[in-house]
Parts: sequence; C-alpha cells; structure tokens
Amino acid sequence: MTLQVQDDSQLNYTVRLMEQLVVATFVVDADCRVVIWNRACERLTGLKASEVIGTREQWRAFYTEPRPCLADLIALGRTGEITAHYDEYDRSGSDAVLSDCYRVRSWIDMPRLGARIYLTADAGPIYDESGKLVAVVETLRDMSVQKEAEAELERLATRDGLTSVANRRSFDETLHAEWRRATREARTLSLLMIDVDFFKPYNDAYGHQGGDECLRQVAGAMSNVVKRSSDAVARYGGEEFAILLPATDPPGACIVAERIRAAVEALRLPHSGSTVADHVTVSIGVASVVVTTEGVPTQLVGAADAALYRAKHEGRNRVVLADSETGPAAQAA
Repeated sequence: MTLQVQDDSQLNYTVRLMEQLVVATFVVDADCRVVIWNRACERLTGLKASEVIGTREQWRAFYTEPRPCLADLIALGRTGEITAHYDEYDRSGSDAVLSDCYRVRSWIDMPRLGARIYLTADAGPIYDESGKLVAVVETLRDMSVQKEAEAELERLATRDGLTSVANRRSFDETLHAEWRRATREARTLSLLMIDVDFFKPYNDAYGHQGGDECLRQVAGAMSNVVKRSSDAVARYGGEEFAILLPATDPPGACIVAERIRAAVEALRLPHSGSTVADHVTVSIGVASVVVTTEGVPTQLVGAADAALYRAKHEGRNRVVLADSETGPAAQAA
C-alpha cells in the first residue's frame, strides 16, 4: 500500500482515527519501533500504549521472551520465518495492493492477560510514493470462541452420540490414515471387532433405554482398557465396536482383546436373555497384518469380522484370532 503525502492536520486525523478503531491495531515503523498502539489493542493485550510507543518491545504483549511479531517479520523482510512462528498463515492473492499482506492464526499464551487465546493477525506494509517502506500495520482479533466452537463441532462430528467413543465415519478415516502410515513404516496393524453377545434379547428384556445404558458401559470398559493415544475405540454399528491398534502384533492384540473381554464381564450387567452367562459378555475377533502396498484396509476389516463370526459360533464370550502365518489360529477366553 502506498502512503500519499499528507499535511500535519491530515496525519493527526489519521492517527486519531486509528487510535479509536474498534479493531485492535498497532503500527511499527521501518525500524520496528511502535508508532501507534490503539485502545482496542490495549484492551486485547493488557499492554498499555505508554509502555510500547517508541520502543521495539511490542513482543511483551504476546510472549515472555523477545520474539518478532508478524509486523516485525514484514518490516525486516523475514517473511520466510512466518511458518516457524505461527500455526497457520495465508498470503493475499495477486492483487498488487495486497500481495505483501499476510494473515496468521495461532494459539498464544498472553502474558499480560494470563490467558491463552486463539489470535488472528493481519499485517501489511505501507510504502511512500518512492516505494520506500515507512510502516507496517497489524490488526488483531481474538477468535477463541469461534475456534472452540469449531473444535466442538468437529468433535461432535466424529463422536458417537450414545457412547461418546469415535463413530463409524471417524473410524474409517482413522483406519485409512493408519494404513497409510503403516505402509510407509512397514509395520503391523491390528484390529479388534467386538460384538455384545445376544444384544437383541437384552433389548427385549430390559428395553431400549436399558440397551443404551449397556452400550455406554461396555464402551466405557473398553476405553478404560485401551490407553495409548494412537489406539482408536469406535462404535462400528449397533452393538458392534471396533478397536484399531497400530504397531501391535498378534499376541499383543490378543492380550488387549482378552483384557477387554474380562473388563466387560467384570461389569456384571445382568442379562437374562443370554445362553452363555447370566451377565453381559462380548465376543471378539482379532486380525493383524504387516501392511504393504499390495494390501487394502478392507482386507483387515474382513479378516477381523471373519474371526468375530468364528468367536460367536464357537460359543461366544471369547477371543478368536484370524488365521495368519504369524500367530495361532485362535485364542479362547
């Protein structure tokens, strides 16, 4: 942006206007000294204009140690460092007036506020008629409420509303992501398919509300067993659950499966409609594969599902490992 020559009255009016803007705004000169720090900026950052005007200490509003702000990086011609300082950034399009303007977004621990906020900053240079940089203007917005709302919507979109574990959509996305990762690293990926035994008779005996509560408690028991952040517990559909275990070999996957079977049994939820126990139990199919570029995720799901089918037809309330070259054909509870 080019700055036209102004007389003193015009300049004073411009400064007063920027000071009264409702958008938090500060301006640094070509030497990165603060020349304007408006009232909205004081409110947003907790740093008074009197503390920064004429200094290069604008960083005190955002950091505990000296660090360049977005305006500083533009003034110093160091925009290549933007990605090292902020979570996200955009550069304006090809418009000649806006091509040097940047927008960054990042969570910032504001030292004066004693709070963490999601800050969006826009900054762009101002040149005189000869093309010389004279200042950089930066505007700031607290987008924490919007960011938290987006995060909550995203969380809700990936969670099962009844059990609070991941939903089928989330599971499918995670499976494909972990499959790609396992392909790159040539590592094992294991999957547990879990079915609540005789769930229809349970619903008939205890009603749908009782069935919902059963599924919630079963999901909670599984989540208490699966502790690694990389593991994914999901409701696959109806009374069926799936657990993805990256970098887990067949024996390890069977150990986790047996712990889950035992944890559900330990709930001792009465089940008058079961023919294998007087309480709720689960059947679990386990499949493991060393992922290669030749395989596809549906093969793992199919193998775990086939193992679950065997577990149900071999008596239920048990763990069965899919036939493989790396482990036993079955492991009963």
